Amino acid sequence: MAKKVLVVDDEKLIVKGIRFSLEQDGMEVTCAYDGEEALRLAREQKFDMILLDIMLPKLSGTEVCQQIREFSNVPIVMLTAKSEDMDKIMGLEYGADDYITKPFNILEVKARIRAIMRRTSARAETDRQPGLIESGDMRMDCDSRRVTISGREVNLTTKEFDLLELLIKNPNKVYSRENLLKIVWGADYPGDVRTVDVHIRRLREKIESNPSEPRYVHTKWGVGYFFRA
Repeated sequence: MAKKVLVVDDEKLIVKGIRFSLEQDGMEVTCAYDGEEALRLAREQKFDMILLDIMLPKLSGTEVCQQIREFSNVPIVMLTAKSEDMDKIMGLEYGADDYITKPFNILEVKARIRAIMRRTSARAETDRQPGLIESGDMRMDCDSRRVTISGREVNLTTKEFDLLELLIKNPNKVYSRENLLKIVWGADYPGDVRTVDVHIRRLREKIESNPSEPRYVHTKWGVGYFFRA
């Protein structure tokens, strides 16, 4: 089946160009031109990927991304005209999986989409294998990609779940930030290790009763992160 992509940008020429190029690759493309429309479509339809501009009318891209993460783990790639590192990190902090800075080469956009879709497909194939992991009050169902703490479901983003799954399946093994970036985001990911720090911090805020004194995800100072069994 054709992959379904939602493209969100208020610049209609950019949307038209992306749509034409993706449709040439056999993808099914839906377009939105403001944040409210994007959020509505994301609720009503199932997409394999969302390309989401940060600067949008009605709702910003980061607001849309944050709200989508309340009900979906669909891969989200932020499109931003801002080149400052902090803007990129903030986009990822709100639950985005990747970012592309404008002006961009459409070939780069398509290559990034294919890379994320390959990782998503590979992960889905792996997740078909039965897997239920329990540690303390935490219960992780790798089939449904759900995590509960003391019976309360915790809504994790795609990358937060991937990080936790890797760490919990390898208890007490310390992973460097560089290794986590390579394993979870892929060797071709252009971001830096601060991306890992942001996601670990967000993960702790969701699963730890006291993030400053974590029970599950610990820091090995000067080395990296690990899950304490």
